[in-house]
Amino acid sequence: MRLYDVRVTVERIEGRSVCGLEVGDWFEVTESSRVRIPEGRHFCLYAIQAVMPLLPAKMRRLPEEDWLEQDNLVCCPDPEERLVMRIERVGERTLVTEELT
Repeated sequence: MRLYDVRVTVERIEGRSVCGLEVGDWFEVTESSRVRIPEGRHFCLYAIQAVMPLLPAKMRRLPEEDWLEQDNLVCCPDPEERLVMRIERVGERTLVTEELT
């Protein structure tokens, strides 16, 4: 099967950064389930939780008219922070279904 690797990047912070994230901070999900955060950095667990439900769909090819194909912004659930993240595809790979659980 073909899947995209995705990167989630902090695009903007419209409130105050309670969790210490900064514009430009990111994490990637590769090979279907591997999470990578740059060395020495962190990413807020609650921000990751907000993005998580969308990642399996963003990792697959979708019809052009599908709203998930067109939209790529997600907000953190903290109303004080108003952190906005962008999901983007950064690569495509072929995985063998039988090797995944």
